[in-house]
Amino acid sequence: MTVRHRLEGAALAGVMALPERAQRLLAGRRISIDGNTLGTDVQLMLRLQRLARLPGAEEGTPAEGRQVLRHTTALTAGRQPIGAVRSLQVAGLPARLYVPAGAPEVGPLLVFLHGGGFWCGDLDTHDGPCRFLAEAAGVRVLSVAYRLAPEHPFPAAYDDAVTAYAWLVEHAAELGADPGRVGVGGDSAGGNLSAGVAIEAARHGWPCRVQLLIYPATQVGRSTRSAELFDHGFYLTRGFMDRADQLYAAGVPSDEPRLSPLEAELPDGLAPALVYVAGFDPLRDEGVAYAERIRAAGTRVELTVLGDQIHGFLNIAGVGRTSRSANLRIARDLAAALG
Repeated sequence: MTVRHRLEGAALAGVMALPERAQRLLAGRRISIDGNTLGTDVQLMLRLQRLARLPGAEEGTPAEGRQVLRHTTALTAGRQPIGAVRSLQVAGLPARLYVPAGAPEVGPLLVFLHGGGFWCGDLDTHDGPCRFLAEAAGVRVLSVAYRLAPEHPFPAAYDDAVTAYAWLVEHAAELGADPGRVGVGGDSAGGNLSAGVAIEAARHGWPCRVQLLIYPATQVGRSTRSAELFDHGFYLTRGFMDRADQLYAAGVPSDEPRLSPLEAELPDGLAPALVYVAGFDPLRDEGVAYAERIRAAGTRVELTVLGDQIHGFLNIAGVGRTSRSANLRIARDLAAALG
C-alpha cells in the first residue's frame, strides 16, 4: 500500500469515527426509503465517495475495475487481527486459510466465496472480511479464488466453487476442520455460488452444516422493486450488474439454475441457511425471495434484513459503527451455526 493510500485510509477512518451528531451534519438530511433509514456513517461514506469522485469498478476495463475494487475495499477493511493465515492450493485454485487465535486443533470451518459480479474481486478484496469473520466467530475460514470472467465465463465460477467444496470434504482433516462442522458462505456473487454449492452438497450427500448467504445474487435480469429503487447512488449500480451479466453469462438463459438459484430444483436435505440482506441494496428483494423459497421447501432459514446498510457492508469491517455491528452479528450467528 502506498503512502497516499495509507493517508486516505487514515482520513476515512477518522471521519467515520466522529460522533453520530457530527456525522449527521456532514452527511446531510436523513435518507429513508421503503421503510428503512440509511445508517448515518454509511450515508457519510457514500457522500465522501461522491466528493472524491472515486470511479466505479464498472467504468474501466476488467483489469482496471479489479484494481479499483482492491483499492476501495482496502480503505474500508482496516487492519483486522487474526491468529494465522496460510496460503495454499485448493483443487488447483489459489486459497487462504484463516485460523483464529486460540483455535483448537480441530474445529469448524467455512469455505468462503468472494463477491464481485463473477468478474471482479479476489483473495485480497475480501482479506479483511475473512480475517474479521474468522476471528470474531472463532471459525476457520478457507477463502477460495475461483476463475473470473471474461477470461473464464459461465459456468467456470460455479464449477470451481463446487470442486473446491468437494476438495474440502476430502481434505478437511489436513486443515484442522471437523468434517461434521463445515459449511459454505459468501457475499453477492459469492452468495450465489454458495447457494449452488449447498444444493450440490445436498445432492451428493456431502456434509454442510450451514449456508451463509450475504446479500446473495439469486437471479439474472432482475426486475424487482429494490433493483429499481437502488440501482444508483448506493454503491452497487445498474451498470455494474449489467456488466456482470454480460461478462459472465452473455447468452445464458435467465432460468439456468446454476446461474439463478431461484430457478433451481431444490433437493432434500438442504443445509440450514443464514441469509442477510441490506435495506438499500438492489439485490435485497431477490435475497428475500430465495430465503422464502427454500424455507417453503422445508429448509431452516434465518433471514435478517439489515435496514440501515448498503450492498458491500461486509467489506466495511474497519471503519464506522453500523457496518461493523452488522458484521459482528453475522459472526455470532455463524459461530452458533457451526459451534
